[in-house]
Amino acid sequence: MDCPACGCPVTLEVGPERPLSMSLSDAVLAAEEDERIEVTRDCWGCGWHETRQILVESIDTIAGDEATVERAALIDEITDELAGIDQVATLEELLVETRRQRRTEATTADTDGDSTE
Repeated sequence: MDCPACGCPVTLEVGPERPLSMSLSDAVLAAEEDERIEVTRDCWGCGWHETRQILVESIDTIAGDEATVERAALIDEITDELAGIDQVATLEELLVETRRQRRTEATTADTDGDSTE
């Protein structure tokens, strides 16, 4: 992208609260409904500057498996929650409980499968 004032290359930054390395397309795809994305373009040659805001009004998934999209969103949410836990003991307890629940679900699924045969 070139500066409209002098033709030099411009830098593009996405914010707020996003990593400096995040691309605009990644920011849009990661955005939530009613979220505002700020895009800043700067020319280091002449000092030209522009800031725009993009408001995500709605998100419509027109292709793909809705269950997969929902699962990915839940995994992101769970990961964010886990990142906020500082105590190792709490994380270990969550891991033990998660594994116990998975074993229980597997046992229940095996029992259900046997009763239909």
